[in-house]
Amino acid sequence: MKIAVIGPTHPYRGGLAHFTTLLVRSLRSRHQVDFYSYTRQYPRWLFPGSTDADPSSTALAEACERTIDSLNPLTYWNTARRIVATRPDLLLLQWWTPFWLPLYLVVARAARRAGIPVLFLCHQLVEPDSSAAEWRIARLGLGLGNAYVTMTMREHEIVAQAFPGRPIGDGFHPVYDQLPRSGMTRAAARAQFGIAEDARLLLFFGFVRRYKGLGYLLDALAQAPADVRLLIAGEFWEDEAAYRQQIDRLGLRERVLIESRYIPNEAIEPYFVAADGLVLPYLSGSQSGVGMLAVDYELPVIASAVGGLGETIIDGDNGLVVPPADSAALAVAIGRLFSDRRAEQLRAGMARMRIRRSWDALVDIIDTTVAAIGEPAEQRRSHAQ
Repeated sequence: MKIAVIGPTHPYRGGLAHFTTLLVRSLRSRHQVDFYSYTRQYPRWLFPGSTDADPSSTALAEACERTIDSLNPLTYWNTARRIVATRPDLLLLQWWTPFWLPLYLVVARAARRAGIPVLFLCHQLVEPDSSAAEWRIARLGLGLGNAYVTMTMREHEIVAQAFPGRPIGDGFHPVYDQLPRSGMTRAAARAQFGIAEDARLLLFFGFVRRYKGLGYLLDALAQAPADVRLLIAGEFWEDEAAYRQQIDRLGLRERVLIESRYIPNEAIEPYFVAADGLVLPYLSGSQSGVGMLAVDYELPVIASAVGGLGETIIDGDNGLVVPPADSAALAVAIGRLFSDRRAEQLRAGMARMRIRRSWDALVDIIDTTVAAIGEPAEQRRSHAQ
């Protein structure tokens, strides 16, 4: 099958660039893929971080054609014409933000007019902290799809209700298993941060945004056993000073270490090797690329019961699940993580989850969903049985 894919890759940073790169790499193992990316991704005023360029010296990248400037609609039409001219069997688009709606309206409509089916891989139907109006925008763009792969069962239900009769694959976020690894020991990793080998250490990793619930984690840490420490690693997309004031107010200065920066690919390993558990105290969201890093490192996770986190983090098997915005429950879960042999059992569960969340398995789901395009719903149900 010949597939056209649009999305970010190096030199852009972050989970979506990593995801798209590894997706294209896996698709290319069995299909012919034309990969279209950006000369400019987001305008500077829209990006809250220091830059959208990836500072990693070891980059994840795949060969692509850089044809799209987010601020130049003429490049949308030129890209659409190039896609139609090459006659792919499928146009694969990813939905994660309404920012790309104008581009998708152009390329998806051009593909549909040319008889090229469109599949949307849905990372999240609406962004965390978004208004109710965002679903209406998403529905306008997603309506151009012939088929969908969703990342959570809840979003499967929403798409099925919005677009009845169209094929929907039940996807997932695979593990980031192709980032640099050196085999660093726990002792070496902890030495890098000045943390004793016998200390109890939790990790909060990635961009700090309101919906990720760091404030609730700090409140929980104040209620947790006094020997538990927290390492916060990531760029703040909101006021860092407010969190430092909360740390001081709770008397946690000696228990919290902050590395306020974007962590490049080659520097990720020591954080996940040093930690006893990752905490995802999210208030909203569909799934988490940071959580999949933990799966790859077989690191237990404490996660809020939001979005698809409960489909990856299974309470008592590979992690612990708590209600969102509940610091008391989070504090109890922290205590449970460090109870007798609990972390060892959860690591074993993570090892089992790691096997199930491969990129090849996601490509299988995409292939099966594409094959169902044009089939009557009754025939698709019989195949599923």
